[in-house]
Amino acid sequence: MLKNRIIKLIEKNKELITYIIFGFLSTLVNWLVYSVLVELKAFSMTASNAMAWVAAVLFAFVTNKIFVFRSKSKNTALILREVITFFCSRFASGLIEIFLPTFLFSIGLNQSIFGIMGFASKIAVSVIVVILNYITSKFLVFKSKEKGNSYD
Repeated sequence: MLKNRIIKLIEKNKELITYIIFGFLSTLVNWLVYSVLVELKAFSMTASNAMAWVAAVLFAFVTNKIFVFRSKSKNTALILREVITFFCSRFASGLIEIFLPTFLFSIGLNQSIFGIMGFASKIAVSVIVVILNYITSKFLVFKSKEKGNSYD
């Protein structure tokens, strides 16, 4: 009985579970690309970070399209809209991730965690960004057929 309840719970939340798994893997892609580029000393830290972000967002787009939201679009214009919308939403959430911790820190969410000043702000913003990314991906980027999107 418990096994059946767990299976039903997983099936019901499959989209969210796969989103979390591929989000974790996207983070690993980011860290791996960054580490390799910095280790090669071919680019500056900033350039390496930017390239790692692009690689992670590309990975996230492909995995979100295929495995999470199961977009079957083959129409070039629709795919281009998905790519542009996805990158714009991730760019916007990236800006939130850069600037919101400082604001939260300044208004009192300034606790240190693991000895890192303001890490509570960073954690809070990370949660907000993950939720925003999921919402924008689900309702803006990879809209369902019911919302008028054509998945030819």
